[in-house]
Parts: sequence; C-alpha cells; structure tokens
Amino acid sequence: MPFRTALSGINAASSQLQVIANNVANANTTGFKLSRTEFADVFAASNIGSSSNAVGAGVRVANVNQQFTQGNIDFTDNGLDVAINGDGFFQLSDNGDSVYSRDGAFSVDSQGFIVNGRGQRLQGNLGDTAGNITPTVGDLQVNSTGNLSPTPSTRIELGLNLDASATAPAGAFDVTNPATFNSTTSLTVFDSLGASHLATTYYRKTGDNAWETRLFVDGTELTETAPATGAVTFNANGTIATPANGEVAYDAFAVTGGAATLNLTLDYTGVGSSTTQFGASFAVNSLDQNGFPPGVLSGIDIGDDGVLLARFSNGQSNALGQIFLADFENPQGLRQLGDNTWVESADSGAAQRNQPGVGGVGLLQAGALEASNVDITEELISIISAQRNFQANAEVITTADALTQTIINIR
Repeated sequence: MPFRTALSGINAASSQLQVIANNVANANTTGFKLSRTEFADVFAASNIGSSSNAVGAGVRVANVNQQFTQGNIDFTDNGLDVAINGDGFFQLSDNGDSVYSRDGAFSVDSQGFIVNGRGQRLQGNLGDTAGNITPTVGDLQVNSTGNLSPTPSTRIELGLNLDASATAPAGAFDVTNPATFNSTTSLTVFDSLGASHLATTYYRKTGDNAWETRLFVDGTELTETAPATGAVTFNANGTIATPANGEVAYDAFAVTGGAATLNLTLDYTGVGSSTTQFGASFAVNSLDQNGFPPGVLSGIDIGDDGVLLARFSNGQSNALGQIFLADFENPQGLRQLGDNTWVESADSGAAQRNQPGVGGVGLLQAGALEASNVDITEELISIISAQRNFQANAEVITTADALTQTIINIR
C-alpha cells in the first residue's frame, strides 16, 4: 500500500518547510547564507539491478545545501563594519581555533583586539613598529600604537622659483633689514621631543644665476656644512647647477628643552616640484619637512585591500596590519557552527588565504555589512510549493485509507 510512500513525501515536505522557515527567520541576519533542500527518490534495487516494473518507494532529503551567493551591501555608520564583495571569508580565532565568517560587524574589545559579537578575534597579517605589513599572522590589534612617538626633522624639501630678473642687494646680509635679501619663507620643524621650532630660509642674489642661502632656527643662524658657503647656482635654462644633488647641509644645532640636536638639510629638489630660477616672481610651489610631533590615535580606516590604517592627531598614519580573506575549493562543504560561523572540513578542503583583491576572494567595503541573501518573495513561493506537496501526499494517504476500508468491508 502507498502509505509509507506518501509518508516519505510528507516528511520531505516538512523538512523543506523547516529549511524555508530557517531562511525566513534569518532574512535580517548579517552575512547569512540561505539553504536549499535537495531531494532524491527512493527505489528498491538489488545487486543485479532493478525490475523493469518495480515501483518507487518514495522520496528522501538527499542534502540541505547552503547557497553562497552575494548578499546586498548595506552601509552603516561604524567604520569597523566590513563587508566582503566576493567569495572570501573572514578568518577568526575562537580561543585559538580558526573559524570563518561572512559577518563583518566588528568592534574593539578592552584589550584593543578587533572582535565580533562573540569575542572571536579577527585574523590578518600584522604590521611592525615602522608600519610595514609583515607575513606574520595573528590577532589584529589597534591599541598597541595608541600613541605615536615624535620624529625629529632632518630634511626640509623646497620647491621654489627664485626670480632671475631680481637685482642683487647692496651691502652685507642683515636678517633685520629686508633690503639685504631678496626672498624668505618659513615652516615649522620638530625636535626629538616633538617640540616645534620656526625654521626660516633667506635667499640673496649674488650675481647672474648665483644665490646665497641662509637658514635660521628660532632666530639663530645655522652654519652650512656642505656646500660651505650655502651657495646655489643655476644653469642657463633655470635648473639647479650646484650643488649637484640640490642639497645644502647644516651643522648640528642645539635646541632648548633637553632634546637632541637638530641636524637639518635643505633639499631644493622638492617634492614633485624642483627649485628653479625663471624670470618670474618668487614663489613657493612646495614646502615640506619630515618631522612630526607626538600624536594620539584618532581613528581607524580600513581600505578595500584590507589594510588597517591608524590615524593620529598629528596628521600621521600608520599601518597596523592587513585583513586577509580565506577561500575554499568547496564552500558548500564547510561545517556550520552557528553564530554566523563555519569551520573547514574534509569536504570543503583547506583554507587558502589571500589579500583582498587577489585570487578571487573579493574586495572589502568598510563602513558596510553584507545583508542576508534570503529573498523573502522567493521563500514565500517555496512555502506555497511545499504546502501543496504536503497536501497532495496527505491526500494520497486519505485515498489509500479509503481503499483499505473498502477492502476491509468486503464480505
């Protein structure tokens, strides 16, 4: 009789409804991946094959398969929220065990580690004290560089134009008399303790294509080391002739406050704009120096390549590490642990780690989260289909019961 066959259909439809209910329940779960119920028929067979007139014995649930399609990217107000746009997974440390997730809702714990809502630590390549990304894999942490030490200035880079049509001033140079020099410009430099000092350069024309340079720090003139006269000369086309490397070095200068002496070099090759002598007014096209004061951590930026960049109050930035993404030969083979996490298995294969944007793992979007890939409309249609299937199998049982009753009633 078909009771058992129809019962298998009812059980299969019930399992499908359970899977659909789980999908619908997680329609708003960050990084959730919907599951699909896959069925297989049940057919009696022996080692020598099945009879040509054998009747099937029903249906069974062959597999509940997760679908790792991309979810929508929803933007948030949290800079540590990270969405994956691609096939990769975040690798997390759960008390030393590696688990994987698509949920990028991260925050910073009391120790400065980047963690998810379950306290699992985000893994990546760590940065060194100089801000370089290393091959070392570990827990990404942000508070270890909460303060950035000062760096003393050693180089001032200038991109100027000295007026070729200017007249050489008469008399000796006098810092208090603007008539004894042609041009001047200033900027702030820093000592080893991060204290600021005013550095001022003066330019005095001494002849055709020839200029004399002077450097003062906090009103005190520094002595040139090379070239000894601090002279700068130009070619007929307006480019620097001497010094050949465009640099004028100065002797060590003692500053107040207990800091180390300043050792400054003026580099007239500038940053993207070299110093020239053209027939135009004096102009400062670029002016920069390589020192900075101490700074405190003011924010964290995450690039689409996964690099965590710490921003400091002194305008500097430092790479803390780089998030990597894991990929698998068969993501459907991952074993679900709940809490939006998976663990690798023999079916999934071993995790292959790559930088975001490399190896097909996808890119990262900071300040965003990946939404569930559940389509409510599609799930509602599946509910109708499963309900009809359940009802049809129940009707088979009702009909089989009526037939059985008829046989029983035969006298």
